[in-house]
Amino acid sequence: MGSVLLTSSAFIRLLLLALCAVSLLPDLALAKHAGITRHYKFDIRMQNVTRLCQTKSIVTVNGQFPGPRIIAREGDRLLIKVVNHVQYNVTLHWHGIRQLRTGWADGPAYITQCPIQTGQSYVYNFTITGQRGTLFWHAHISWLRATLYGPIVILPKRHASYPFPQPFKEVPIIFGEWWKADTETIINQAMATGGAPNISDAFTINGLPGPSYNCSAKETFKLKVKPGKTYLLRLINAALNDELFFRIANHTVTVVEADAVYVKPFKTDVLLITPGQTTNVLLKAKSKTPGANFALSARPYATGPATFDNTTTIGILEYEKSASASNSNNKKLPLLKAKLPQFNDSTYAMKFNQKIRSLATAKFPAKVPKNVDRRFFFTVGLGILPCSQNQTCQGPNNTRPAAAVNNVSFVQPNIALLQAYFFNRSKGVYTTNFPANPPVKFNYTGTPPKNIMLDSGTKVVVLPFNTSVELVMQDTSILGAESHPLHLHGFNFFVLGQGVGNFDPKKDPAKFNLRDPAERNTVGVPSGGWVAIRFLADNPGVWFMHCHLEVHTSWGLKMAWVVNDGNGRKQKLLPPPADLPKC
Repeated sequence: MGSVLLTSSAFIRLLLLALCAVSLLPDLALAKHAGITRHYKFDIRMQNVTRLCQTKSIVTVNGQFPGPRIIAREGDRLLIKVVNHVQYNVTLHWHGIRQLRTGWADGPAYITQCPIQTGQSYVYNFTITGQRGTLFWHAHISWLRATLYGPIVILPKRHASYPFPQPFKEVPIIFGEWWKADTETIINQAMATGGAPNISDAFTINGLPGPSYNCSAKETFKLKVKPGKTYLLRLINAALNDELFFRIANHTVTVVEADAVYVKPFKTDVLLITPGQTTNVLLKAKSKTPGANFALSARPYATGPATFDNTTTIGILEYEKSASASNSNNKKLPLLKAKLPQFNDSTYAMKFNQKIRSLATAKFPAKVPKNVDRRFFFTVGLGILPCSQNQTCQGPNNTRPAAAVNNVSFVQPNIALLQAYFFNRSKGVYTTNFPANPPVKFNYTGTPPKNIMLDSGTKVVVLPFNTSVELVMQDTSILGAESHPLHLHGFNFFVLGQGVGNFDPKKDPAKFNLRDPAERNTVGVPSGGWVAIRFLADNPGVWFMHCHLEVHTSWGLKMAWVVNDGNGRKQKLLPPPADLPKC
């Protein structure tokens, strides 16, 4: 009797399996298009690294610097387990990933999560929806992103092609910034003394400074190419505090993508790329092997009054020699230098940015919000704050330099805003009265007002789901006009226009480009000028917006948007994961 029972239960099991398989068929068909799940393990650990003749211990992922490359396809789900083995609190941000309804995985410390403490771990779980191209990941707490960064390469869905010729090879090129001293010590000391943090000692290409720095000739990035072939260079600016000009000597490139959005291709010899921005370019190698090597050079675009690291990082473009040529001469080839614009050439910067346009085709439309529900005007710039109690600061009358949006210098809360929002515990954490306009009107780019004291607080703007937002960001001349690369989490936005001087609400909107504006996640607010953007608030959660110059972020040039849930099932923020770190 027992054996009969066994077979009947086995039969029931088989029947259930068969039913499951049938019910799974539609899912399998979906899965073919929906993408796969990719697992990564990121161990945060210290690693000794030598640059510029000096060895120091830096924070890395898996001992690698720069960190490992994440490769996925559009539609894939990523599960990235981050384990913290270092003394610092850590969070990671997947810069430019929309994080639709998965704000818990966005990563900015005390905005969407409490940091991962020493000995703890957290799984970042998100799906890449409707995006393909080059982005990057980096730490999003204090100045740890100085060494904690790496590329994200999102390939198109299977059988989908690029809207440009298929390259022979793809190469990520990530720009970084290197200090001989410990970067956490630098920013902590600056915040304690109310002074400006020390500038960096070098810039790097894929972690290597190159031959223009002391004892760095051996630490030079080399790009080896075959004559006549086309290469896709995935450029990423992961530097902390500097926008960069980039050029390859004696070569032009074709820009095909910016911030993981395809653009109308255009040729250029010099590129401008701010921290937080990515740019894909096609490089067509010369048809015959030339008798020279070519410098790949990057150096700052710096518009502010402060001192900056006025050095140049150089990589080398080398052509593969044919067998006959390499046998006949092994002489050292000359290195041709790349001429870059003046460090403060704001005219070049403006012209370059105006060339970036969306494809705006049927396949890749520019979905610019045509109607505007809410208009905002934000001043971005510097000011001063009184020194905190029991502290002596280096500024006049015991003040310290600070930065703000609409005169509000953001104060980091002690618990994450997203948790406070989700569990209705905002009282004492944040207020919803962030000003939609500057509290005091003045000649923003002219002579600064006498009183340059800022307010401070943890203030947010609340938006109903699907609000279309138009935002004008205006630089100010307080403590010197300066270009500010502003990054918005959770959304791409459209760059409708930019200009020099004060924004004119009567005349300037007539010139807005609503047809094929650039779609980005990071935009430079021009030095002594303004930029206008639009975005659709279709992603529920709490979304950070800040200057991507880390020194300005530390000084408070940041704020947050709270986007409420919509009515639909797919319009609500998902609940937090069980392993969300605690403060």
